[in-house]
Amino acid sequence: MRQGLDHADALYNLARYLMRSAADAEEMVQETYTRAFAASAQFVPGTNLKAWLFKILRNACIDSARRRHVIEEELDETATPTAAPGVLQRVLAHEIENAVLALPESARAVILLDLEGFTETECAEILGCAVGTIKSRLARARGLLRERLRDHAR
Repeated sequence: MRQGLDHADALYNLARYLMRSAADAEEMVQETYTRAFAASAQFVPGTNLKAWLFKILRNACIDSARRRHVIEEELDETATPTAAPGVLQRVLAHEIENAVLALPESARAVILLDLEGFTETECAEILGCAVGTIKSRLARARGLLRERLRDHAR
């Protein structure tokens, strides 16, 4: 289970988007590791530990949102992408962040998981839906991002 700590930064980034604050994101990452430790006997060695942790994180965030009377569709993911040095890069990073934040929650989640390198099958497992749903959400999300960032493509 020690390898699970290698994914702490990636878990935190997704939690920032889902929870809207650094403090809540840190709490969710801690909750994720607490739940993972408690359920470590259920983890099947040789399967994808990162996907398992991301699924636990997503469920912890949903549980937290429900406790706060926020429906799952209103979860918002607000991590700041790392911007390269320079004003132009910072402005562009801000525009990309705004474009991602403007996506519906389901589209944001699949885009972020895709950026983390998960396969469509792994995304489907993490988000609890069919692979075909992931494919269509990803295609729609990419199209919306292209549309919103069209002026920056030049």
